[in-house]
Amino acid sequence: MPRSPRRDRREFLTTSLSAAAAWSLGAYLPSPAFAADATKPVETKTAEAKVAETKPAEPGVKLAAHIPGQPPSLFLTWWRDPTTTMVIQWLGPEEQCSIHYGVLKSEQKLTARVQSKTFPDTPLKVHRCELTGLLPGTEYQFVINDAPRSYRFRTMPAKLTSTFQFVSGGDCGVGSSALQTNVLAAAQDPQFALIGGDLAYDNGKSPTTVQQFFENYSQTMRDTQGRMIPLVSCIGNHETTSASNLTGIFPSLKKPIAPHYTALFDGIFNSGMYGVLDFADYLSLVLLDSGHVTPVKGEQTDWLAKVLADRQTKPHLFVANHVPAYPSYRAIENTGKDNRKYWCPLFEKFGVDGVLEHHDHTFKRTHPLTDGLYDKNGVLYLGDGSWGKLRSLKKPEERPYLAAYGDSYHVSVHRLEGNQRHHVALTSSGRIADICSTNGKRVARRG
Repeated sequence: MPRSPRRDRREFLTTSLSAAAAWSLGAYLPSPAFAADATKPVETKTAEAKVAETKPAEPGVKLAAHIPGQPPSLFLTWWRDPTTTMVIQWLGPEEQCSIHYGVLKSEQKLTARVQSKTFPDTPLKVHRCELTGLLPGTEYQFVINDAPRSYRFRTMPAKLTSTFQFVSGGDCGVGSSALQTNVLAAAQDPQFALIGGDLAYDNGKSPTTVQQFFENYSQTMRDTQGRMIPLVSCIGNHETTSASNLTGIFPSLKKPIAPHYTALFDGIFNSGMYGVLDFADYLSLVLLDSGHVTPVKGEQTDWLAKVLADRQTKPHLFVANHVPAYPSYRAIENTGKDNRKYWCPLFEKFGVDGVLEHHDHTFKRTHPLTDGLYDKNGVLYLGDGSWGKLRSLKKPEERPYLAAYGDSYHVSVHRLEGNQRHHVALTSSGRIADICSTNGKRVARRG
């Protein structure tokens, strides 16, 4: 039974803090990439050195020169099954390209043709190639045409038999703070990065800013073995020309309002700006549009209900969207109302393991929530979008749904181990800002 809305706030906080205490540092299993002591920073000398060397350009400056076979904006993503496919993508002048690829250190090489499409408002093309039929949990190497430089990536495992780790955040931009977070994120050796909206801050109008974002990402988002880290994302308000205009971006609709984002990520969002990515039988990422192009109410919510119902056997089920249901900075009366009305009841009904939301440019973790109140079996909301943008906190103590918060740049690290999930928030200096763990399957919760 949901707790009464009239529940005393002091009682709420006391109970919540007791629950939070159960998520102690001792329950977390650190890796060499994490600080063993939360009071000491992760090794960041390399990160700081890389940031100093990179010196990111601000929008409007001259971009890196194009070198055939070495595109500076090269990045990886997925349209479907991450265990057997990989999408290679970059921005560049019109040219005929092919990808030559194979298992690392194998002499057998295959060739795949690169397709091109227009990158709006520019003479550039979006060059893209989806490699299919790959081996799960395998490291690959590829080159573009016959260029001397090669690139590496790994496919996702077919089974979750060991630790699986990814990073998340939102609200990046192209400044030095975002670059430093990039480097810190890459140092965690994640399988992929999930950025929940407001990647470049192009506002649907500045392709140069988009290109700069991907040049920055390409330069810094390599793991400690030199492998490229794939990027998964959902849309935010700064991908669009208008945060309130719902005319849409698809052929059946009137006017493009997120042209540059859509040109790069339309492979997974093929019927609306929402989609789902399934990692074999162990993980699903549900990517939502919190009203920027597709309304929350209606078809998207109907789709969400079916997607969550169909994934009840997955040990790990995450949702990502941009505007938060439980904001840490903006007034809750004016923020995320549709999320709370239409989506949160579905998250609670189907036992979503975590909602990754952003937009407010702070760090936050909520208590596990049902109907906005503490519930040990409730839904955890993590965010709040401070990868490269930051705001000062506004009376967080007046938001009793918050369990932890701060005003620092940060990246979240999510580690999956069996049926357990460990979530660590790292600040830009490498300090652990917060840590918590959850476990169990939805079937067990309903039992």
